[in-house]
Amino acid sequence: MKHIVLIGLTLLIGQNAISQVIEREQKDSLEIRKIYDMALLNGRAYNWLDHLSTQIGPRLSGSYNAQRAVEYTKKELEQLGLDKVWLQPVMVPKWVRGAKETAYVETTPGTKRDLKITALGGSIASPAGGTKAEFIEVQGIEDLARYGEENIKGKIVFYNRPMQANLINTFEAYGGCVDQRYSGAAEAAKYGAVGVIVRSMNLRLDDFPHTGTMSYGELPVSQRIPAAAISTNDAEYLSGILKMQKDSKLYFKVNSSQLPDVESFNVIGEITGIQFPDEIIVVGGHLDSWDLGDGSHDDGAGVVQSMEVLRLFKELGLKPKRTIRVVLFMNEENGLRGGNKYAEIAKKNNENHLFALESDAGGFTPRGFSFDATNTQFAQIESWKKLFGPYLIHQFDRGGSGADIGPLKNGTTVLAGLRPDSQRYFDHHHSDNDTFEHINKRELELGAATMTSLIYLVDKYGFGEISKERETKM
Repeated sequence: MKHIVLIGLTLLIGQNAISQVIEREQKDSLEIRKIYDMALLNGRAYNWLDHLSTQIGPRLSGSYNAQRAVEYTKKELEQLGLDKVWLQPVMVPKWVRGAKETAYVETTPGTKRDLKITALGGSIASPAGGTKAEFIEVQGIEDLARYGEENIKGKIVFYNRPMQANLINTFEAYGGCVDQRYSGAAEAAKYGAVGVIVRSMNLRLDDFPHTGTMSYGELPVSQRIPAAAISTNDAEYLSGILKMQKDSKLYFKVNSSQLPDVESFNVIGEITGIQFPDEIIVVGGHLDSWDLGDGSHDDGAGVVQSMEVLRLFKELGLKPKRTIRVVLFMNEENGLRGGNKYAEIAKKNNENHLFALESDAGGFTPRGFSFDATNTQFAQIESWKKLFGPYLIHQFDRGGSGADIGPLKNGTTVLAGLRPDSQRYFDHHHSDNDTFEHINKRELELGAATMTSLIYLVDKYGFGEISKERETKM
């Protein structure tokens, strides 16, 4: 008889537990539905981005427009009625492009064809008359040793390794060839090259050269050489010309300069948690952009989506248990000074960051997230995946997060990145083609709602046994 009673009690307890889980999931599902409804019917992200992109424009660190963006976003956050909004000072590099670049290929004396190029961020200027020399095509930095100084000295190195088109993850394709942009000039200079031209990081064949940061490493200033990116169409043309006429000459001129560092700011706002105010959840994107286009996808979209997360909490009357903080980082593109400064101050103040989410992959249709988390933390995150099914969010992967939140990594803080569909991202990345007209309002708003929903769940449940124990005692 006792056994029957025990079995009955066990079944009853099990049924109650299942009922509680179902009830909790139903409540979460309803709250997430409200988040999506508010973002899609009464969103602010698109209008914010319109102003940031079309009224302010490109926001290179240290520029006048970057400061205007700081002032604008601070004002908008203050108008949301957050508990606190402030600026965090950070010294940033000030690189100036100068006059528009020029380039051409010369097959025979007097026979020229103009090429579309753009200086790489951080490049020195060409000599006053430009750089003109024969050129050699290589498929990457590793090719330099194969050709050796005898074939490189006095020439322009043309890096022409394309992004690998059969990789579905376009960020993986980008990672497979970006080293030639970042370190190509420093490595080619060691072999006596007088300049470098790099194929744009772009899967599409078009006429837009794509810039991006580069570094000379420890190379002495006297040995540095100018560097520029060339459009994919012109890269194909240049490669074809070289096959037909190996003594063709390449001319290019860039007019950039590196000025002393200047002061800028991370823009920060927060809603203070009502139960665990010392546990901080960060959501953010980077406020700076390259000086081509207007930085709508990279990373204006991430900025306004992050702002929208806090607005949605306020509009829906959601009172978070934990402190939710938006951080609009400065100088991701050519220095990561903002991300490093934020982590430095957080460590100095002994702040406890539970979770950080970054949006820096464009404003396209959200597919899910990638997480840098422990096995236990990721198992908890995966238990929320079914709540995102109705919104076609299916990607919950282990992997990277975001460059700006990377310095917060400490083994306990969970880091995450929003992962939109990436197939068109590199059509726009770092180029004149990154403009507001290429933003889809609905896709942008879906991304903001998806981020807010994840933040809602993290705030409600926390991570691991420590959070559970704290919630039980309250």
